[in-house]
Parts: sequence; structure tokens; C-alpha cells
Amino acid sequence: MAEKRTQMQAQDKLAFLLSLVPYLMDHDRVSVAEAARHFGVSKQQIRDAVMMLVVSGIPGDTRTYQPEDLFDIAWDDFEEHDEIVLTNMVAIDETPRFSAREAAALIAGLQYLSALPEHADRAAIASLTDKLSRGASALPAAVAVEGSTSDETISLIRQAVEQGVQLGFDYLNARGERERRRVDPLRVDAVDTDWYLRGWDHTREAFRTFRLDRMSAPEITDEPINHRSADVPVPDTLFVGSSEDLTVTIDIAPSALSLLGDYLDSSSAPVEVPGGLLRVTIRVAHYHSLKRLIAGMPGLATVISPDEARAVVQDWAMTGADRYAE
Repeated sequence: MAEKRTQMQAQDKLAFLLSLVPYLMDHDRVSVAEAARHFGVSKQQIRDAVMMLVVSGIPGDTRTYQPEDLFDIAWDDFEEHDEIVLTNMVAIDETPRFSAREAAALIAGLQYLSALPEHADRAAIASLTDKLSRGASALPAAVAVEGSTSDETISLIRQAVEQGVQLGFDYLNARGERERRRVDPLRVDAVDTDWYLRGWDHTREAFRTFRLDRMSAPEITDEPINHRSADVPVPDTLFVGSSEDLTVTIDIAPSALSLLGDYLDSSSAPVEVPGGLLRVTIRVAHYHSLKRLIAGMPGLATVISPDEARAVVQDWAMTGADRYAE
């Protein structure tokens, strides 16, 4: 039975021909039948398009069409096996490409994104990664985003998001007490090496941010989520102040002020003090986060008050010094 050709308007033919070359580039070897199914046309229309392609190109320096100025295919494969393999491409290879280093950086970024629960379509990310590898000017260096102890928890959060159910876990709160929480997971963010879950806390009936390394015994529940990202506005700032926050005064070098970020108390302005320092007020959920914050700015910040905060940071620093001496 003869194939029925799909009638195309002129603009449809142009779109078809413009789409054919990238399609063939993405498939090192493709059968005429497979290409026909992909474009919804007859096999003969694919063959005709290929025959048109091999007489297309851009004239070279001689202003005449030489063999290297035209598209070409593996003719034996085409005529004997009805398969299409591009062996020469013109003009397309002359377009700007990512360098190997640029492609490697983008691939590393995609690997990071694929770990986040809100990016569930990992097949699309894998396809884009493959295209970046093949489309770079040189082979990108093998890169990988380093795993962390939070990987298992992130995997559970991803499953909870995909299944549309709540996540349960024990959380170490600001008073050093562990309590069970049930959360509608909305997003996962990272700051340096720390990971945070942002979601609707059913225990507190409010939006909350949780550090993954302070979560334990996470599990997927059977309870469906009641809040989604479209329903709950997720603040741009990672740290959202609450009435339970602790207020701490510190002296800090002006050059390091930007490192405080969302910790800064917006209700009070920095004040200059002797020594060329600035005295500022910050808000923290608990002294554990204060210890980590001050440790990240050695020699640049000093805790002034309250006395409890000074004692906590001093004890923590002394413990670290003793361990280092050992």
C-alpha cells in the first residue's frame, strides 16, 4: 500500500526542514521510519527532505559550492539500510559554543538543581546535560556535586513532594528540645554547606524554615499536603524573624557586615565604636546558629551581649581549641 503524504503549507515545510537538522544532530543514527514517526510525515517525505539537505550549504571562499560546503550523509547507510547519519554539517558548527569550562560549570549547576525536590523532572535535566556535553567546543571535564549527610533527607523530601504528602521528623528547637513536626515541604535552599527545608509547619500552623542537620528520624506520612508553593508565599529571605528569636549584640569589621545578611535586625542601625568597628544587633533562632555564624568570621566579629551568648560562643571556641591541640 502506498504511503499517504501529509500535505504541508510553505511555512510548514520551512519549519519542518529547520527542525530536521537539529533532530538529526541529536541522533547520531536514526532510521527513516523513526524520523517519520517523530515529525508525523511519510517516510518518503523524510527521504525527499534528506535529498534536499545534501544539496544545501554555504559557498566557501571560492564563492562556489565545494563538497565541504554542503551537508553530507553516510550514503551506504541511507541507500541500503534506510538510516540517516550526518557526516558533514555546515554553518551550524560555526555558531558560538560554550567552552569546556563553561559547559562543566553549567552541568555542575544542573546536578545541584536535580537534587532539589521542586525539580522533579530529572529526565529533562539529564537530556539538557547531555546536550551541553555534546554541544561544547571541547569535552567538558567530569564534574560532580559533592554529596552530604543531608542527601538521604533531601531524597525523602523529594519523594514527599512528588507524592503530595506531608513529611514528619524530629527537630531540635531553639531551646535545645526535640519535638515531632509535620510539614508540607515547599522548597529546599542551600547557604554555603548548610541545607534548609522551607514549608508549612502543621505543629505551629505557620510557615517555618528548618535546618536539615537539626532534623532526625524523617519519614514520609500518609497525610496529604494542604499547602503548596502557589498557596503559601515563600519569602525571598531565608531567615524570617519571629517572636521566639534571640537578640544578640556584636561588634564587627565594616568589611564583614555584608556577611551577616538576613541575621541583621532591620529595626536598629549599625553604630560606630572605637577600633573602627560597627556595633550591630542580630537575631538568631538559637545559640547554635550563633556559634556557626561567629565561627565563619574569625577575627572579624565579637559577641558583646547578652552574657549567655558570650559564654556559649566562648565555651564552643575553647572546646574546638582543645580538640585541635590534641
